[in-house]
Amino acid sequence: MVFAQTLFTRAVDPVIPMIAESLDIDVATAALLSSAYTFPYALVQPALGVTGDFFGKTRLMNLCLLVVAMAALVCAVATSFSLLVAMRVAAGLVAGGVFPVAMALVGDLVPVNQRQVAIGRLLAVGLTGNLIGASIAGVIGDFLGWRGVFAILGAFGSIVTVAAFFAFRGVVTPAPAPFNRAAVIANFRSIFADPRAKVCFISVFFEAIFIHGLFPYVALLLLAIGETRASIAGLLIAAFAVGGVLYSLSVPVLIARVRERRLMVAGGTLAATGLLLIALHFPWLWQIAVYAVFGFGFYLLHGCIQVHVTELSQTARGAAASLHSCFFYLGQAVGPVIYGYGFAHGGAEPTIFLGAAVVMTVGLVCSRLLRHPAAH
Repeated sequence: MVFAQTLFTRAVDPVIPMIAESLDIDVATAALLSSAYTFPYALVQPALGVTGDFFGKTRLMNLCLLVVAMAALVCAVATSFSLLVAMRVAAGLVAGGVFPVAMALVGDLVPVNQRQVAIGRLLAVGLTGNLIGASIAGVIGDFLGWRGVFAILGAFGSIVTVAAFFAFRGVVTPAPAPFNRAAVIANFRSIFADPRAKVCFISVFFEAIFIHGLFPYVALLLLAIGETRASIAGLLIAAFAVGGVLYSLSVPVLIARVRERRLMVAGGTLAATGLLLIALHFPWLWQIAVYAVFGFGFYLLHGCIQVHVTELSQTARGAAASLHSCFFYLGQAVGPVIYGYGFAHGGAEPTIFLGAAVVMTVGLVCSRLLRHPAAH
């Protein structure tokens, strides 16, 4: 289910110029389709986390993926930008009921000393979805147009929803507690009682702004070097996900040999370096390697933060994971707006350089402030 949901995450980015041309709008306006998905995704995260904790995580994941798939199928036949935005909003409202809830489920079922490896594997599945979603969207877009992208991914999501409904019957999970408003409030208080909560949530907010906020403009950046194919934009976004897959494969070795604080610094450094190199507009063949390094650095830093998120509360991991995703996707929603403003008023290169500085700072701050309780 995580694979199917993450197929949708970056699928629209490679075909943003196509949508703009087809619906007679400018590229900056079309890029807001990314925010139309991520902003509602962020806003409903706390509610979805509570729902998963009290009403069952697997049932919630099933229902949410079904709505995402149906919204994609409507997008495939949309004749106006407003309907396209409405369906992206609808998908965003429920998409957060899949991956973040799955991460909370890992927290329920996997001991903390094995959790980073388990989360790394979950990330690998999600990243493979991102990789294939971005790359196949570009290819489908070149051959069938942007409507074909939504039609094919929507049909696949529908099939996975049906399969998951039967597969989850054999999964034994902790029984959800009965809903209690006082318990919900107490759960959120317990999360923020841990000083790491503010560091984790603010850090992923800025990560998302300056890393994921750039993706809707990848095709536009390629136009600056004369490359017009949507498939190449999809390839570069897929290369970012490949970097994440490499991280997930190497994480058992990394955590065994390198201290966590050094991993955070290394992740921030590599991600910032990736941004700096993107701003230099190398030929797209060179940029494949750049985006892979960019992705490896991001997920190296992000994976360390996620482990701390799963430790913020023993009784409300769904709520903690949902708050993490809330801040992360708020950043993804704000990011395209900030980049769009920066590109229009300061130029692409200075804006991306600023993003690199912020990402490097996030890595350094996390390395200094995030510590596991046993380290005290």
